[in-house]
Amino acid sequence: MPGRRFRVTGRVQGVGFRYFVWREAETLGVHGWVRNRADGTVEALARGTKEELDRLQDRIQEGPQWSQVVSVSVAEESDEDVGRGFEIRKDEV
Repeated sequence: MPGRRFRVTGRVQGVGFRYFVWREAETLGVHGWVRNRADGTVEALARGTKEELDRLQDRIQEGPQWSQVVSVSVAEESDEDVGRGFEIRKDEV
């Protein structure tokens, strides 16, 4: 199953961004995780069909109401096993 790693910059911490990504991923049936990074960005790894990942990417670029997404870097990912479901992981230290 294809995967993508997203790195989101902007006002993306403290605004419900991880919950937003989790909710969108759950709605789409995408598997993976999302977490805050120590550098102020948000990182997510998602697996699903190309269509599901495209839709998730579109939603991440929009972000929740209180966020301000400046950029989203996307890398194709094929190695990491993400298991089933989608989770909010502890912040990176």
